Amino acid sequence: MPQSSAPTPPASYEAALEELERLIGRIESGQLPLEQLLEGYQRGAELLQFCRDKLQAVEHQIKLLDEGTLKPWLQE
Repeated sequence: MPQSSAPTPPASYEAALEELERLIGRIESGQLPLEQLLEGYQRGAELLQFCRDKLQAVEHQIKLLDEGTLKPWLQE
């Protein structure tokens, strides 16, 4: 079995999500051979983790902003 090169990381959250949606469509079509199905599942898991990591990073940044100096000011 030939060794495949390491998959390219997505350029952005949106690119990862788009690739994941296309991949899910191909998997759900039932048209993929078993080996490609497994590769697709593995790539999907990588993309899902990439998206989760990006969302957690954004949530962390928002939390820092909420706790830091950028609190909303209240008019009195």
